[in-house]
Amino acid sequence: MEKISSFIEAIAQDKGIAITDAKEAFIKAIINTAKRLEGQDAYFETVEDEKKDSFHIYRVIKVVEDDDVRAIEQSERYISLSKAQEEYGQEVEVGDEIKDEFILEDYGRTGAANLYKELEYHLQRKVEQSLFESYRKKVGTIIYGVVTRIDEDENTYVEIGELKGILEKRNRIKGESFKVGDTMKALLRYVKVDKKYGMFLELSRTSPKFLEELIKQEVPEIQDGLVEIVASARIPGDRAKVALRTDRANIDPVGATVGQKGVRINAVSKELNGENIDCIEYSPIPELYITRALAPAIVKNVKIDKENNKAIVTITSDQKAKAIGKNGVNIRLASMLTKYEIKLNEVEGSLESAQKEPQSKQKTTDLSALESLFKK
Repeated sequence: MEKISSFIEAIAQDKGIAITDAKEAFIKAIINTAKRLEGQDAYFETVEDEKKDSFHIYRVIKVVEDDDVRAIEQSERYISLSKAQEEYGQEVEVGDEIKDEFILEDYGRTGAANLYKELEYHLQRKVEQSLFESYRKKVGTIIYGVVTRIDEDENTYVEIGELKGILEKRNRIKGESFKVGDTMKALLRYVKVDKKYGMFLELSRTSPKFLEELIKQEVPEIQDGLVEIVASARIPGDRAKVALRTDRANIDPVGATVGQKGVRINAVSKELNGENIDCIEYSPIPELYITRALAPAIVKNVKIDKENNKAIVTITSDQKAKAIGKNGVNIRLASMLTKYEIKLNEVEGSLESAQKEPQSKQKTTDLSALESLFKK
């Protein structure tokens, strides 16, 4: 086969794959074609002559002793010594490999049709593999697509480039809905290959990682590595908490993330169907970190039980409702964010009374104790 490199380059360009992948697909295709035409058990090897830009395929048959059963049972790969000497000359010895070039043109249209089918099949596998690797690198990032269908189970199907994505109902924010033609943002969770759907992308809008990626898009300081998202926790569509840190003394990580008049965090909230997002500054001190995570509640004391990974938080009666939050959302998110099981220890009283200074002692008009200081 002449001008093989030009042929392979043309295939690679047409299919949008690497030249090495196109070459590998071609070699598999020509070998499988040869096996179809000369026997599935036959062994073939290929030789490429880069200088002449030519490609050759040879059928390889090994010479064995006359009493070797392989010459009978696997006649497509082995030949007896006597038969080999009869066909190829007396100089043939046991262990020699006889190579006959396979000429596809000898099989006319049958050979060409077989090669075409095999080549299409192996090229398609390479295209799919290339797509798989391309999207696998994007796992954990936000991708965009157009909604094409919503099935009876409320799963949303999205067209994303050459592939289709599926946003299952469980991965959709509660209360939000899409219609055909909508442009959607979602986090790429997995690239999957399924017998029913083929290759597809599993999407999510409920993952905490989706929240983090949305914030990253809105906050240049995070993109530049000046501010870091340490952790996040979400109850999708309801509320979320994000812990932030920075090593730069001149940067307020919370202020940078929230933005002037809340413009940055509000843009993220809007994309998440109005989800409320609390931004707090991370601290390596667990007591302080948990105190911040329980905001807007103000706590009196935090005691850490490292052995059981628990935090006992002492709080006054008037702050308990804030610490727990509506339907327990605040304390659940604080626990998810800090990775501590938080237990509240309620004490009587209110924050105001606890913070009041003790009343001043009654002033005395008796100055006799000072008289000695002025005696001569």
